[in-house]
Amino acid sequence: MNLPDPAPVLDLIDAFRGSKTMFTAAGMGVFDRLHDAPSTAADLAEQTGAHSGAMERLLDGCAALGLLEKRAGVYRNAPVAETYLWSGSPRSLDGYVRYSDDALYRMWGDLEGAVREGTPRWRAAFGLEGGIFSGFFRTEEAKCAFLRGMHGFGMLTSPRVVEAFDLSAYRRMVDLGGATGHLVLAACEHYPDLRGVVFDLPEAAALAEEYRALSPVGERVEVRAGDFFEDDLPQADLYTVGRILHDWSDEKIERLLARIVRALPANGSLLVAEKLLAEDGVGPLAANMQSLNMLVVAEGRERSLSDYTRLLRAAGFTHVDGRRTGTPLDAILAKK
Repeated sequence: MNLPDPAPVLDLIDAFRGSKTMFTAAGMGVFDRLHDAPSTAADLAEQTGAHSGAMERLLDGCAALGLLEKRAGVYRNAPVAETYLWSGSPRSLDGYVRYSDDALYRMWGDLEGAVREGTPRWRAAFGLEGGIFSGFFRTEEAKCAFLRGMHGFGMLTSPRVVEAFDLSAYRRMVDLGGATGHLVLAACEHYPDLRGVVFDLPEAAALAEEYRALSPVGERVEVRAGDFFEDDLPQADLYTVGRILHDWSDEKIERLLARIVRALPANGSLLVAEKLLAEDGVGPLAANMQSLNMLVVAEGRERSLSDYTRLLRAAGFTHVDGRRTGTPLDAILAKK
C-alpha cells in the first residue's frame, strides 16, 4: 500500500517550534550581542542570566535554522541574522519579530475562537478593547518596535511595488498611513521628478521624520500628521496605500476610497500595495496565512484582484490593473 508522504503534516507539527526558537533568541538579545562579538554559550548565558546548557540548545537550534554559525563552540550571526535580526541593521525585522512573539503568537493561540466568533483576539488575549493600533501602540516602546519592524518589511517590498507600473508621469505622491515612509522614499529614489508626502497618525509621523532625514531623497519628502478617515487629505495626483486596505472591512474601505476619489484631480491615480489572493481564494500560501492573521488581529482580510477591482470601480475609478511583484506585496494601480 502506497501511503502519502507525511512530511507536510510533520513539518506543520514542528513549524511553531522554529518560530519560537527565533522569537526567544531575539527577545533575549542573542543576535544583538553576537553582532557586538562572537561568543560561547556559557558567556551568553552569563550575560542574559540563563542556564548555560539550555542556552547552548537554543543557540544550536538557531544554528540548525541557519540563523547562527558555530565554530569550535563559538557562535556568530549568520549573514541573514546580521541583516534582518540585528536590531541596528537598516533592514532589520527585529521589531516585527518581537511583535510576532509578544502579540501575534498569543492571539494565534486562540485562532479557533476567532474562527468561531469571527472577531479579533485582542480582548481575549490581552483584555484590551479596540483593534491592533489602539492595543499595540499603548506604549512608546511597542509603537517604535512595531513601526521599525514594518520599515524593514517595507524595505523588502516597496522598491518592487513602485516599479510595478510606470509612475513617471506623476508629480506629487501622498502615502496614506505611510508609517516610516518607506514607500514614498522608494518612489522618490526611483522617479527623480516625484515629490512625496508621508501622511499618518502623529505617533507614526515622528518616526517617519527620522527616516526622511536619513534618506538621500529626504529633501523631496515631507511628513504630515493626520487621520485619513477624518482629516483633509494633502493634495496629490497619486495616492498610495500600502498594507492599509487589508486592515478594514469593505464598508470602511468604501469610505476611504470615496475620500480619495474626491481629493484626486482628473486622471489622478491610486497605487495599492497588498498581497493578492488567487481568484479562487486558495494561494499563495502567504496570502492565506495573512488573511487568517487579519482575522486574528483586525477586522479586515486579504482579497483577490477582482475583489479590489470591484471596490475600486464602485468608488469611481475607471481603470484598474494588478501586477504580482515577486515580493510579499503586490501592486494595483487604479486610475480616476
